[in-house]
Amino acid sequence: MPRFIHYSDVENVYDDPERAGRLAACISELDGPDALVVGTGDNTAPGVVATVSRGRGAIDFFEAIGADVETFGNHDFDFGADATRDIVASSPQTWVSANVRDENGEPFGRAEGVVPWTVESVDGARVGVFGVTDPATDSLNPMAADLGFTDPYEAAEAAVADLRGEGVDYVVAASHLGGGDDDLARVDGVDLVLGGHVHSERAETVDGVLCTRPGVNGEVVLEVELTADGASVTRHEPAPLSGDGDDGRGDEDGRGGDDGRPGSVNERLVASLRERLASAGLDDVVGTVDDPIERTEAAIHGGESRVGNLVADAYRREADADVGLQNAGGIRRGHALAGDVTLADLISIVPFEEPVVTVELTGAELLDAFREMSASVADFGEPDWWHGHVSGAEIVWDDDAAALVAATVGGDPVDPDAVYEVALPEYLLHSDHEFPTIEQRHRAAEHGIQHDAIADYVREAGLSVAVEGRIRRVNRGGDVDDADAADDADDTGDIDDTGGSQ
Repeated sequence: MPRFIHYSDVENVYDDPERAGRLAACISELDGPDALVVGTGDNTAPGVVATVSRGRGAIDFFEAIGADVETFGNHDFDFGADATRDIVASSPQTWVSANVRDENGEPFGRAEGVVPWTVESVDGARVGVFGVTDPATDSLNPMAADLGFTDPYEAAEAAVADLRGEGVDYVVAASHLGGGDDDLARVDGVDLVLGGHVHSERAETVDGVLCTRPGVNGEVVLEVELTADGASVTRHEPAPLSGDGDDGRGDEDGRGGDDGRPGSVNERLVASLRERLASAGLDDVVGTVDDPIERTEAAIHGGESRVGNLVADAYRREADADVGLQNAGGIRRGHALAGDVTLADLISIVPFEEPVVTVELTGAELLDAFREMSASVADFGEPDWWHGHVSGAEIVWDDDAAALVAATVGGDPVDPDAVYEVALPEYLLHSDHEFPTIEQRHRAAEHGIQHDAIADYVREAGLSVAVEGRIRRVNRGGDVDDADAADDADDTGDIDDTGGSQ
């Protein structure tokens, strides 16, 4: 019966060549004549290697693993549509996309070989695979603003009808919809949804259809098998290197492969990626830190963290603003910053060629933006995620009540009628998902590239960053995170636009 070796959102794995080599070896060892190697988006960017190679570093990986089928994620357009077309034309796999349109409204990449669906013969079965991408990609990624993204479910229905007309045995959706995969699974005729976009693992059945998602940064590969009785999934982690079991900059939790044996490495891929990094000239040491600055999911999406404070501080300094604000989703998971920290390390935190901008918000708008840091207000991601980091401000949020209890800027309560200058990534002016209160109309000034601002800040201020109580979450999961904040929260409710409570 056909198997599918599923990877997705590997993003910055290329910045750690040995970890990428382990991932490639794991996929190759799972591959076989009865399998398709399928990627479901965000496998070309973002990252340091992606930035210096305009996404082409991923081609080394695609060739190493013998990729068969791929669809587009929002970050696959990070360097513009023409760069994406070049990657498609140069890579070995078939790219499937049923709902992406080019600048003229035609199917994207048709001249380069992109098709809405493909039929592959796998272990004696005819398998149809179609691809769909988040229709909000043009707002998630400014570099995709000139492209069109049609309704993915209507596109799926049309693709399923075509594939069933071709007499396939199975129909598989290669999806970069994230939370939209449940509705995709309910499209009549879909047998399996291989998903991505959201950076948490998934293997769940929706109305009898298995939906999978391998997480982020190549930490996990999923092996899915389709049978006449349904689908099954096996989870694989690229095994550690022999010796001490870790290269010091690999998987955040130090776990090995499922069988615990030393892992093999695709040395050719390792050498290629190392050469790309070396040629970029990004190994200059910018600062040093003795206490490692973590970039785990908990650090990025759990509330205040050292890495979040570092980025927000850098933006506020760059713009000389009242407040610095960084969306949590823009900070990439990866190895901790430890010891000598290079320019490449700092680029890897926010590997986007986008500027810091200043926006002018009323105090009432700023309070709304603070509320939008909570997963109870944001409309994507996991239910316990926190979506922002700040500098120059302090906020108290009651998770149980889903209420903003207190907010100050420069030590003073936010005045709803005052105007505040806020430094943040330009991306937030385009996104409908994160901080929707902040719009293009608020734009007041433009500054340097995000990672350049961080590097300049580190050169001047160093890396002695700490958690200071800027974001205090109380009554989280039934517990109180901070006793003082809990006192603030008693009997106050949510602060309103006049600075009181409601």
